[in-house]
Amino acid sequence: MRVSNFDFDLPEDRIALRPAEPRDAARMLVVPRTGALGDRGVRDLPEFLRHGDALVVNDTRVIPARLSGTRARGETVARIDATLHKREGDDRWRAFVRPAKKLNTGDIIRFGGGFESPACLLGGLEAEVVEKGGQGEVVLAFSFAGAALDEAIERVGSMPLPPYISGKRGGDDRDISDYQTLFADKKGAVAAPTASLHFTPDLVAALEARGVAILRVTLHVGAGTFLPVKAEDTADHKMHAEAGIVSPQTAAALNDIRARGGRIAAAGTTSLRILESATGGDGMVRAFSGDTSIFITPGYRFRAVDILLTNFHLPRSTLFMLVSAFSGLDRMRAAYAHAMAAGYRFYSYGDACLLFRGEGGAS
Repeated sequence: MRVSNFDFDLPEDRIALRPAEPRDAARMLVVPRTGALGDRGVRDLPEFLRHGDALVVNDTRVIPARLSGTRARGETVARIDATLHKREGDDRWRAFVRPAKKLNTGDIIRFGGGFESPACLLGGLEAEVVEKGGQGEVVLAFSFAGAALDEAIERVGSMPLPPYISGKRGGDDRDISDYQTLFADKKGAVAAPTASLHFTPDLVAALEARGVAILRVTLHVGAGTFLPVKAEDTADHKMHAEAGIVSPQTAAALNDIRARGGRIAAAGTTSLRILESATGGDGMVRAFSGDTSIFITPGYRFRAVDILLTNFHLPRSTLFMLVSAFSGLDRMRAAYAHAMAAGYRFYSYGDACLLFRGEGGAS
């Protein structure tokens, strides 16, 4: 399909720069398969799920993956900003860097301290550029490995706010908690699974009281989620791989719920993508551990997920393509037009929509 099919105009004032307070006070646009759209709130989510349904959440935890440092080559020093996006080993990460043209293979970058003074080595972190690819991507080999590298990144890094937020205001201490979900546990994401930012303990308690099982999967969201689709046709776009896990226990529980007539609801596109990666053509969810680069566009036949809670996404993005596959492109265009006219807040810190799988996406 042409990528231009997924374009739309969004006023700048619709981009949320802070989350709702409390989190479950966000609005929620209900998009049924057919019929009228519904203007509700995230607190109303339990009304739309039934006893015996499952809600699947992503328990990844965002790390402070944005690093700033300097590269020295002879007497020439350049400032380098890097956003880690996928771990490749105990001491290696793939990262997007700016300005990429300032780096060559073999260059050393010092994060958290400059080359000017030996005193700056205290608390700093060094990395060598061992591979350079397209779109500003490099592979960095760090001077620490394992837990020591994790601790160093925590010390010198900052929260990787999306560019549509960081470009309008600087990050601050509020973002350390605001950009982390209630379910955050397993470190490795460099972007939040934003649909789960809406959850509070009270909302979880209300879902459990209704008889909804809350199950966890892991997908470590990469910075590639923010990259624009530069291809003119969706067939020419390549997704960046992300690491994920569906445990044997979660897979068995989901299969049991489906066998009993329950529905599977995904909290966010990340939960949906890892579930679809773990589900076979027979509709059975299987244990999964590894990378997925699944790219969902209209025409995809969904195997696992019946209901999707998600935020409002960027034009021409792979995420808007996914929701268009789930509910239908015309349906999502109408939903987004309604959301803009009704003053819904968009993107990571914005409001939510609750989608029921359209007939075209039925398994």
